[in-house]
Amino acid sequence: MYRYDEFDHSFVTQRTEQFKDQVRRRLAGELSEDEFKPLRLMNGLYLQLHAYMLRVAIPYGTLNGRQMRKLAHIARTYDRGYGHFTTRQNIQFNWPKLEDTPAILEELAEVEMHAIQTSGNCIRNVTADHFAGAAADEIADPRPYAEILRQWSSLHPEFSFLPRKFKIAITGAPNDRAAVQVHDIGLQLTRNEAGEVGFEVFVGGGLGRTPMIGRKVRDFLPEEDLLAYSEAILRVYNRYGRRDNKYKARIKILVHETGLEELKADIEAEFEKIRHGVLRLPDEEVRRIEAYFAPPPLEVGSDLSADVEARRETDAAFAQFLAHNLNPHRVPGYTSVTLSMKPIGGIPGDASDDQMDVIADLAEQFGHDEIRISHEQNVILPHVKLSDLPVLFDKLVAAGIAEGNAGLITDIIACPGMDYCALATARSIPVAQRISERFGAAERQAEIGELKIKISGCINACGHHHVGHIGILGLEKKGEEFYQITLGGSANENASIGEIVGRGFSSEEVVDAVEKLVDTYMGLRTGKDETFLEAYRRVGDEPFKETLYGAA
Repeated sequence: MYRYDEFDHSFVTQRTEQFKDQVRRRLAGELSEDEFKPLRLMNGLYLQLHAYMLRVAIPYGTLNGRQMRKLAHIARTYDRGYGHFTTRQNIQFNWPKLEDTPAILEELAEVEMHAIQTSGNCIRNVTADHFAGAAADEIADPRPYAEILRQWSSLHPEFSFLPRKFKIAITGAPNDRAAVQVHDIGLQLTRNEAGEVGFEVFVGGGLGRTPMIGRKVRDFLPEEDLLAYSEAILRVYNRYGRRDNKYKARIKILVHETGLEELKADIEAEFEKIRHGVLRLPDEEVRRIEAYFAPPPLEVGSDLSADVEARRETDAAFAQFLAHNLNPHRVPGYTSVTLSMKPIGGIPGDASDDQMDVIADLAEQFGHDEIRISHEQNVILPHVKLSDLPVLFDKLVAAGIAEGNAGLITDIIACPGMDYCALATARSIPVAQRISERFGAAERQAEIGELKIKISGCINACGHHHVGHIGILGLEKKGEEFYQITLGGSANENASIGEIVGRGFSSEEVVDAVEKLVDTYMGLRTGKDETFLEAYRRVGDEPFKETLYGAA
């Protein structure tokens, strides 16, 4: 992983000292809340319903055991003993005291972490495939490019006060696990006919109150042009993006209102002006950054382990874990293991301080000291020897993070909702917990197969409900919580926005409604291999509408 150099250390230290003085002035009454707000947001500090919330950046979802252990320490010392992993591969602490935040940032700086640009109208944390550097289907590791983009975008003088926040995602495999098409800029690594690495470029994706799939503006962008082309896109957006209405300020609205061809022409014109200048990416600089992400020394082994196979035959929970929580590795004898942060009836994405300590220990013992956070709110050990799986699984069971449900109906994405968020219009956590309990039986989950449920507590869509196979949006109606259901969404390489099926359901009705949808799918699928999404795309929404609302 990338390690700070002298500039990075100085930059983060100076920023921490600056914020410490700003907090001092706020506590002394020298700054009003209105004056303090833009300053705290630049350092990832939000004011939510009940307390401040600090969002800490985990660049492209990559960290090590020492950093995870520090997050556990912060949760234990300054919060209420847990943290919440987000759909942007960050972690949020929901209960810090304002006077403690400078100390938290100082402790984060000790392990090369910070909270800079995790809020505000700037370029946010660059996200990436959580199996990066390990996946068998990978064209190239996207993390070096994500790091280059991180360095370019950090306190960029032109782009620190954009019309609205700006999010970039990058994936290194044809199977998109980073949801690139629902980001402001989405980058898909590819190779041209000469075998050279470059990028497919998507612009204008996003969720929220106006969900849109990104539009492709380049089939192949050479590696050397990554920064110049990204700069060109941001300059066009910064120049023409709307500032009169924050609900129409994202680049997706600019794409929609301007038209793709005109916007592409503006981007290409700006690109031509700057492509041969200082932003041209030298090959030696790419290789220098790439060296930070060199894979660990892995001995080629067998894809079969006698101990693993014997345990699979006698332990149903272990068999379920193997079936759903492993991802093929590029090196025979290894696998990438998903540690589910979705225990049955638990809060999606939450991890206790003790669990974070365990994850740090396991990463060092079994995973070459590498940890990833996925945008699906789970934790990944990317390099695990297959023969170590039985011992690893036993340790996960002891820590309460051994649920074999990755990609299944209980692997629910959910935002914090009205339990924490000042913007929320309904609770999302209790709905997720009740759905998880309803479908918690391992046999039932396995029988249903792949099904992604995503829940948001307001139209800002932090729970990505628009791209859930079943999406649930919590809304307030006459003082009561109601939940709108969408079907057919997807965030992969065949991305789609879910369709609203009809009127919303009360909190008491929504879990039953989900069960009706699942039962309908089970009755009409052509076989166990046809997923919910495939069945929906084949038959359309009418059978599902009928089961929810009747034939009328």
